Amino acid sequence: MTAADPQVLVIDTGRSGRYYWRDVWAYRELFATLAWRDVVVRYRQTIVGVAWAVLRPFLAMVVFTIVFGRLAQLPSAAGAPYPIMVFAGLLPWFLFAAILGDASNSLVGNAGLIGKVYFPRLIVPVAAAVVALVDFAVNLLILLGLMLWYGVTWRWQIALLPIFVTLAVLTALGPGLLFAALNVKYRDFRYVIPFVLQFGLYISPVGFATAIVPPPIRMWYACNPLVGVIDGFRWCILGGSFDLLELVSGLAATAAFLWLGTAYFRRTEQNFADVL
Repeated sequence: MTAADPQVLVIDTGRSGRYYWRDVWAYRELFATLAWRDVVVRYRQTIVGVAWAVLRPFLAMVVFTIVFGRLAQLPSAAGAPYPIMVFAGLLPWFLFAAILGDASNSLVGNAGLIGKVYFPRLIVPVAAAVVALVDFAVNLLILLGLMLWYGVTWRWQIALLPIFVTLAVLTALGPGLLFAALNVKYRDFRYVIPFVLQFGLYISPVGFATAIVPPPIRMWYACNPLVGVIDGFRWCILGGSFDLLELVSGLAATAAFLWLGTAYFRRTEQNFADVL
């Protein structure tokens, strides 16, 4: 090949890890196109549009406040108003749930594209996470408005909020990639995902503070990676104390799921076009 000859990018299935991640970067424009398409499709044909992203966490905040705050009389975190504490826990949870749900069904939803041309399939479930981030940005503005309404002041920790947002995304991508690959081969996994999300909502400190969990089992409870993410998010918003050991336990679980999901996805993606 001479200096005047154009360079040709050749991407094949089964590439080694070093070349695979280079191929993913080479298709960054496809990632942006898929992400923008998902955002447009999500809101273009809805009646209430972006308001739908606000209604779900707002109504959930009302229910959790009545059940846990008024009826069960559970304490709030950092002495904050109970609705603020609940909404601060719902934001990372809904971000996690939306990414996991959208990523898990993304390959099946893009079967036509996957069957026509080869590109790194990892782009599809990761692009699905962008829609959840748009919803999260809208809800974050609602949270800031609620803080002004209740007179809750911002703290310096809010500058660290992007770190915990990133952790929430990574926590969702691990099982999201795993379920996306399993959903291609076993279509009944689409029924498992809502059950996993429903179960995860009640075992995560969304409607209550982690402080009510008995100390003897708190370290085991922290193996749920969302515990550290939610508590860290609340710490950035409300201040108070934050247990670094809980975060370390959650990071270990997140890393394990991310490695497992990516490894299984990479091992099976060369057969996606044949199965779909």
